Amino acid sequence: MTTSRHAGPGRREIAWVCLLFGTILVATLVTYARVSPDELYHVSEGGLAGGLGRALVELNFPGAIIAIPLALVALDVLRTRWAAVATAIAVAACLVTAVPGVVDRGDLGAKPVNAIPAAGVALTLVLVVAALPGLARATPRLPGDPIRVALAAALAVAAVPYAFAELGFYAPDPILADEPTPGENIAAVHLGSHEGMDGALLALGALALSRLPPWFAGRRLATTASTVLALLLVYGVANLVQDDWLEQVVKRGWTDSRIPSFAPPQLSFGWGLIVAAGIAVELLWFRRERRAALLSAPS
Repeated sequence: MTTSRHAGPGRREIAWVCLLFGTILVATLVTYARVSPDELYHVSEGGLAGGLGRALVELNFPGAIIAIPLALVALDVLRTRWAAVATAIAVAACLVTAVPGVVDRGDLGAKPVNAIPAAGVALTLVLVVAALPGLARATPRLPGDPIRVALAAALAVAAVPYAFAELGFYAPDPILADEPTPGENIAAVHLGSHEGMDGALLALGALALSRLPPWFAGRRLATTASTVLALLLVYGVANLVQDDWLEQVVKRGWTDSRIPSFAPPQLSFGWGLIVAAGIAVELLWFRRERRAALLSAPS
C-alpha cells in the first residue's frame, strides 16, 4: 500500500510554531530593551544591547530545543545528502544548549557560546524553508486532535501570567504578579521571560508538530522525531507546572513545599518521571495515532 506524501504535517503547523516562537522572541527583545534590569531576572545590561542579548539566550532556550524536531521533519521531506549533513550540524549545534553553563540561570546575559545554538536555529530555518514545497497545505484531522485542543487551552490559561510578563506588564488580579517575592525585592512574577513560559512554548510546539505524517510510520527517523516531541511535551508541561506552583502557590504562603526545577537536564527522580511519561506518550498516543492514520489513508 502506498500513501500520499501530502497528508501532513502541513505548512500550517510549521508556520504556527515558527510564528509563535518568533513572536515571543520579538517580545523578549522589546521588553528587555525598554524595562530596567532591576525589574527583570538575573540580567545586568539594559537598552537595546540588553534586549538583543536576552533574545539570543531565548534562541538557545527554548528556541534551539524546538528546532531539533523541526530539523528532523524537514530532513524527512528533503531526503538529500546535503539535507542530512545540514540536519546533523543543526541538531549538534542546538544540543550545545544542554551543556552546563551555556544557558546560566544565574546570569542570563548573552555569551559568545550562545551563538552556536543560535546558528543551529538559523540552519534549521533554512532546512524548513527548503522543505516547504514538499509539505501539505492542509492537514487531515487526527484521532488525538481533541486532546491536543484541550491540552493547548489548558496550557494557554496556565501561561497567562507569563504571557503578560513576557510583554513587559504585570497580569491583573487575582493572578499573583506584582507582589514582592518573599525575601527579595523583585516581583513574584517578574517582568520578562519565565521557565513557565518556556515550558508552555515547548509543549504547544510539540502538540502542533506531533501531527506527524502517516508515511513516517515504521521509520527510524519517525520514531526518533516522535519520541523527541513526546519528551518535549511532557518536559514543557512539567516546567509550566513547576513555575506555576512556585509563583502562584508557594509565594502566596500556602505551602513551603517546592517542586524542583526541571529546566536543566539532570539525573533525578523528577527527570526519570519525565522520561517515563514521554515514552508512554509516544507508545500509547503518538505511535498508535500514526499507525491508525496510515491504515486509513487511501492506497
